[in-house]
Amino acid sequence: MHKNRLVMTKLLEIQRAIHRSLVAGDSESAAAHIVADGLAPGARLNIYRNTFIGGLTNALRLSFPAIHRLVGPAFFESAARMFIEAQPPRTAYLDEYGGAFPEFLEHFPPAATLPYLPPVATLEWAINRALHAADVKALDLSRLAIIDPADHGRITFTPHPSVRLVHAQYPVDVIWRAVLAQDDATLAGIDPDAGPVWLLVQRIASEIDVIRIDEPAWHFAFELCASHSLQTAIDNAPEVDTTVLLAEHLAAGRFVDFSFADQTLTANVSELPA
Repeated sequence: MHKNRLVMTKLLEIQRAIHRSLVAGDSESAAAHIVADGLAPGARLNIYRNTFIGGLTNALRLSFPAIHRLVGPAFFESAARMFIEAQPPRTAYLDEYGGAFPEFLEHFPPAATLPYLPPVATLEWAINRALHAADVKALDLSRLAIIDPADHGRITFTPHPSVRLVHAQYPVDVIWRAVLAQDDATLAGIDPDAGPVWLLVQRIASEIDVIRIDEPAWHFAFELCASHSLQTAIDNAPEVDTTVLLAEHLAAGRFVDFSFADQTLTANVSELPA
């Protein structure tokens, strides 16, 4: 048992040394554990490190193609390398890697002159998550038809996994489309200050739909997708025809299930003294 513990401790030390070598470029502590076999340990580690960085950079490029085209390969690779060093992946599923990249760009000094860059990245990440979301059947509307009207206000919806809501201060949807279409004329004519925009992202069949809606409608959708009760969502959206909007969401398959809010419990909690 003691011998096994020593072996496990040694293995953990080696794993940590290799991790430091791959992520931070610290090859000294790992080199002692590498057999040269015709190639210096440092050079051997650099091969793994370059493969590691290159694979993650490519994963980020696939998730953020518009950002890559906006800033060019050199800028993107430099930003990606710094992001990887600061936030290496925690799982082997690289489709989920990059969620913090928009926030990283927001604080990346070379991107300071491109304030629309982080929100474009936010939209691209929403599109990426919609693209890789689980394929779930839309809510069977006949289930809603049999609900007692007295319980309608207590309904809370479960959004489709592909549905995302994005708010940005810049016209990121127009920028995103123009960049990917390589439409230089449209891109040159975009006013960066033409925002804000309120967007709904959804996967339809094998395509991603990015819809621009007005602010009140966006907030109503946000309430519903946050699984707030239908009555709460209606009460918080006095400026819009919630009946029409709800019908549009249901027809578009943006919900997959529903449950009922416990209004009695909510009322009791709200009545507790501060």
